[in-house]
Amino acid sequence: MTRSVRRTRTLQVAGAGAAALLALSGCSSASSSSSSDGSSSSGSGSAASPSQKVTGTVTVFAAASLKESFTALGKEFEQQHPGTEVTFNFGGSDTLAASITGGAPADVFAAASPKTMKIVTDQKDTAGAPATFVRNQLEIATLPGNPDRISSLKDLTRSGLKVVLCDKAVPCGAAAQKALTAAGLELTPVSYEQDVKSALNKVVLKEADAAVVYKTDVKAAGGKVEGVEFPEAAKAVNDYPIALLDNARDSAAAKAFIALVRSAEGQKVLTQAGFLKP
Repeated sequence: MTRSVRRTRTLQVAGAGAAALLALSGCSSASSSSSSDGSSSSGSGSAASPSQKVTGTVTVFAAASLKESFTALGKEFEQQHPGTEVTFNFGGSDTLAASITGGAPADVFAAASPKTMKIVTDQKDTAGAPATFVRNQLEIATLPGNPDRISSLKDLTRSGLKVVLCDKAVPCGAAAQKALTAAGLELTPVSYEQDVKSALNKVVLKEADAAVVYKTDVKAAGGKVEGVEFPEAAKAVNDYPIALLDNARDSAAAKAFIALVRSAEGQKVLTQAGFLKP
């Protein structure tokens, strides 16, 4: 029995994702081959050729940090396969995983950590083993110009500084806690947010002085925030797995989207958005 969920169709492509999409329009869809079912190794897969007939709607549940790059790839997929449609539900990976195990109709799940993907695989809701397709690293987002002169993770513990973190159950929040532990620091934020975009938005709206988010989100925000790197982030890098879901309505189209994500074209969009190769 399935449960109705809101499906979000993102209409705009932002930041590096848009630039990469323009670059892709002139590229061939040929790439090195590998499994397209989301199983086995984390190497790049082959995107389906535009000449191959793929039809239907692909519903993708994806971590909020993938919003810009996946929106770009969704548009590229629709151009490669006329008549197809890719719809997205972006949010915290833990919330998306709970929706999938609760019966929400979805074809592909792209999580921001193996731990949140495991919620789905433990319930045997995936068709085949998930594959890591990118990695992501944390960065401190500050107000433009960095008026509080934040230069380290330790600076976030200063009295009077309003700092926002992702909830500990969310991959970006778990990574932030791991980085803080590595630095031997304790931090009490003014709020815990349910996904990384919400945490970043607190800084954009000047409701917080800083937030610990992903480098990709800082890059996507452009001049709305300023990023500060910190060495402890290297100890809390997140792997992003993607998987075909067991109840996919059109597995061929869903596999083709996963193949595009893992292909040379997909990797180009993702790396230009700031993601690290797997």
